[in-house]
Amino acid sequence: MRTEGRGMEKLSSIAIVILVLCCVTGALSDASNHRYKAGDPVPLYVNKVGPFHNPSETYRFFDLPYCSPDHMTEKIEALGEVLNGDRLVEAPYKLDFMVDRESEVVCKKRLSKEEVAQFRNAVNKDYYFQMYYDDLPIWGFIGKNDKEAKADPREYKYYLYKHIHFEILYNNDRVIEINVHTDSNPMVDVTEDKEVEVEFLYTVKWKDTDIPFEKRIEKYSQTSSFPHHQESHWFSIINSCVTVLLLTGFLAMILMRVLKNDFIKYDHDEESADDQEETGWKYIHGDVFRYPKYKSLFAAALGSGTQLFTLTIFIFVLALVGVFYPYNRGALFTALVVIYALTSSIAGYTATSFYCQLEGKNWVRNLLLTGCLFCGPLFLTFSFLNTVAIAYSATAALPFGTVVVIVLIWTLVTSPLLVLGGVAGKNSKAELQAPCRTTKYPREIPALSWYRGTIPQMAMAGFLPFSAIYIELSYIFASVWGHRPYTIYSILFIVFIILLIVTAFITIALTYFQLTAEDHEWWWRSFLCGGSTGLFIYGYCLYYYYARSDMSGFLQTTFFFGYMACICYGFFLMLGSVGFRAAMLFVRHIYRSIKCE
Repeated sequence: MRTEGRGMEKLSSIAIVILVLCCVTGALSDASNHRYKAGDPVPLYVNKVGPFHNPSETYRFFDLPYCSPDHMTEKIEALGEVLNGDRLVEAPYKLDFMVDRESEVVCKKRLSKEEVAQFRNAVNKDYYFQMYYDDLPIWGFIGKNDKEAKADPREYKYYLYKHIHFEILYNNDRVIEINVHTDSNPMVDVTEDKEVEVEFLYTVKWKDTDIPFEKRIEKYSQTSSFPHHQESHWFSIINSCVTVLLLTGFLAMILMRVLKNDFIKYDHDEESADDQEETGWKYIHGDVFRYPKYKSLFAAALGSGTQLFTLTIFIFVLALVGVFYPYNRGALFTALVVIYALTSSIAGYTATSFYCQLEGKNWVRNLLLTGCLFCGPLFLTFSFLNTVAIAYSATAALPFGTVVVIVLIWTLVTSPLLVLGGVAGKNSKAELQAPCRTTKYPREIPALSWYRGTIPQMAMAGFLPFSAIYIELSYIFASVWGHRPYTIYSILFIVFIILLIVTAFITIALTYFQLTAEDHEWWWRSFLCGGSTGLFIYGYCLYYYYARSDMSGFLQTTFFFGYMACICYGFFLMLGSVGFRAAMLFVRHIYRSIKCE
C-alpha cells in the first residue's frame, strides 16, 4: 500500500519539475527578439505612480492629469504582473530606434485649480513614476519641493517637472540601456491653487555602446550588489552563521553526552534491579506516543506546513537558476500561485495519511480543514486589503477577471489535487511506527516550573533561529518593501538551510528537556516551538515599520501588516512541521534504544 503513496509523491514531483522547466523557459524567452532597424518604433509603456516610501500605494500613471493619448492602449499582462500591481499603458512619447529628438512637445495643457492641487499633493508626497522601454525599467520623480531649505511650512514651494530627457544606449540593432533625467530648469510652480499653462516636453538622445545585449540586465543587479556592499553582506552573514552554529554545536555535544549517560544509567538499572522505579524520560514511555489533542487540526497543520516547505524549496530552485532576475515582472507571483496549486496534493497526502495513522475517522473533514488552514486566513486578508485598495483606486486592487482566474485555479487545480492527495494518503495504510506501547490511561504530569511552560519554551525556541536570519531579513525587507532589487539568492539559500538546522536542533533539545521533566504532551509543543520563529519575524515587522522605514498612511500600513501576517503565519506552519518531524525522529530514536516493557 505504501507504493501508492510513493507513486503519488512521484507524480507530484514530475508535475513540479515540468512546471519548473516551463517557468524557466517562459522567463528566459520572449515573443519579441528585441531587434530594431533605424526608425522602428520601440515599445514604451508608462506603468504607475505613487509615493516613493509607500511601495504598495501605487496608482495608474494617468490618474495624475498628464497628457494622455486619445486612445490608450493597455498592454496585456500576465497573472503575476497584475498581482504585482503593474498596469502598463502605451506612452505618448515617441522613442523610435536611433532617432534623436530635441524638445519635442507632448502637449500643451491648461491645468485647472483642482489639477494643480493634485500635482502639488503628489510632489509633497515624493511621487515617482515608472515606465518600461523595451522591457527595461526606468524611474523618475514628478517634481520637487524646497522643504529642506525652508523652516516655515507656509513658505514651501512645489515644482512640477515638465521636461523629460531620455538617454538611450544601443549596440547594433538592440537597445542596451535607458536613463531618464528630469530637467530642473523649466519647471512649473504648483504652490498656489491657480490655473497654469503647461507645455510638456521631452528630449531623446541615442548613444552607441559596446555592452552586449545579454548583459543589459546586469546594471540592475549591480545596484544592490556593489563589491563593498557584497563583501559586508557576506561577512555579516558568515559571522552570524558561525556564531549560531557554534552555539548549536556546543548544545549538541552537551545533549549527546547527557543522552549517553542516560542510556548507560537505564541499562545499569535494568541489570541491577528489575523492580527499581523508573525516572526521567523512560518513566513516561507508555505515554510519549499517546495521540495529541485536536489531532485533525494537528494533521492539517502538518500537511499545510509540508506543502509550504515544498513550495519554498522550488522557489529557491527557480531563484538559483536565474528566473527571478531583477524586474522580471510578475515572475515570482506567478511561480507562487502555480507551484502552490500543484503542491496541494502534498498537503492532502501528508495530512490525511498522518490523520489516519492517529486513527482518525473523519478524513474528509480533515481534508477540508487542510485546504482552508492557510488559504482561509489568506483569502480573508486579501478580501479586506483588496477592498481598501479599491477604495483608494490603487493598482494593488485586483481586477474582477484576475480574481476569477485565481478562483478557477483554486477550484480546478488546487482542490482536485488536494482530494487526490487525500485519497492516496487514506489508502497508504501507513503506521505510526511507535517503538513503545501506549498505556490505557495517561499519567498525571507533575507540576512544572514557569519557564517550562509553552510560552517561555516558544520564546526560547524562536530566538536562536531568528538570530540566524536577522541580518538577512533587513535586506529582504528593503527589497520587498522598498526599491532595492534582491539578487544574491545563494546567500539567502544558505541562511535558509541554517534556519532549518537550528530550528530542528533547538526543537529536539527542548523536547528532550520536556520529556526529562516527565511531561509527555510534546506533540503540539514541538510544533509550536518550531514555528515560533514566525512570531519573532512578525515582531521584527513592527520594528522595521516604525524604526527603519518611512512608510505611512492607512493603505500602506494595512498592506504591510496584513500580508506580513500571512507570510509569518506561513513560516509558522512550515517551521512548525520541520520542528515536529525532527522531534519525532529524535523521540523514536531514544525510545528504540532502550528496553520498554
